[in-house]
Amino acid sequence: NPAFTGGNVLSRGSTVASTKLKKKRVQSVTQRLQGAKFRMLNEQLYTTTGSDAFQTFSQSPELFEVYHSGFLAQVAKWPTNPVDRMIAHIRKHGPEPIVADFGCGEAKIAQTVENKVHSFDLVAANEHIVACDIAHVPLESSSVDIGIFCLSLMGTNYADYLAEARRVLKRTGLLLVAEVKSRIPNAMAFIDGVERVGFKLVATDDSNKMFVEFQFRCTAGGKGKRKGQGSKQPQARSSADGKGMDGAEDGYTELLQPCIYKRR
Repeated sequence: NPAFTGGNVLSRGSTVASTKLKKKRVQSVTQRLQGAKFRMLNEQLYTTTGSDAFQTFSQSPELFEVYHSGFLAQVAKWPTNPVDRMIAHIRKHGPEPIVADFGCGEAKIAQTVENKVHSFDLVAANEHIVACDIAHVPLESSSVDIGIFCLSLMGTNYADYLAEARRVLKRTGLLLVAEVKSRIPNAMAFIDGVERVGFKLVATDDSNKMFVEFQFRCTAGGKGKRKGQGSKQPQARSSADGKGMDGAEDGYTELLQPCIYKRR
C-alpha cells in the first residue's frame, strides 16, 4: 500500500528530526553547564591563593580538564594567542637558554621550542608538566635564563610567583609577562610592583587590542626577597620563607584585577 508506506516514511523522518532536535538541546545544555563550571573555576583561580588552588585541583584533577576545555574555547575566539608570542620571543634567543614556564597549561611552549623548558601548573596534564604551586617550583636558584607568565598571574598571592621566578632566574635572566589589558588599571603601577621584586623593565608591547606584553631583566642583587620599602608600597615576600603573600596587605591586589567572565 503506497499510502501506508509513505506514512511510514514520513513517520520515520519525523522521528529522526525529533531525535536530532533532542540531541542539539542536550548538547546546548551540556555546553552551558560546562561554561558555568569554567566560569566558576576561573573565578576561583583569580580569587584564592595558589596553594589553595593547588590543593583543590590535586584533590579533583578532573576540574583542571574542565577549566582548560573552557579556556581553549575562549582562546579559539582570540585573534592572537599570546603563547605564540612567547614562543617567538624564545626563538629570538636561540635554543640554548633554559626556560621556566609558570602556569603552562598544556605545555605548548615545551612542545614547540628546541630549548629545555621546565613546565609547571596545578595539574600534570601530560609528561612535560610538573604539578605544583608555582610559588614553590622544584628548581635550583639561579638556574633559568627565561621565565614566562603567560596569562598565569592568577592567584591573590601572584607576587609570590614573581618572587619565585626571580629566585630561579640567573643574574641576567629575562622575565616575559603577557596579561589581559583589562586586568591592569595602571600599567606604571604594575611595572613598579614587578620591579620591586627584583626586576627592571626592558620593553612593553601593547599593540594587541586584548593583551599587553612586558619584558623585564633581573636586577643586580635581587633574589626575589622582600625589599625594605614603606608599608604603602607593593612588596613581595621571598617564596623561600614558606609563607604566602597577603596581596591586600602588601599592595599588590589592586595592581592586577581578576579576569572574571560575566555570569549568564
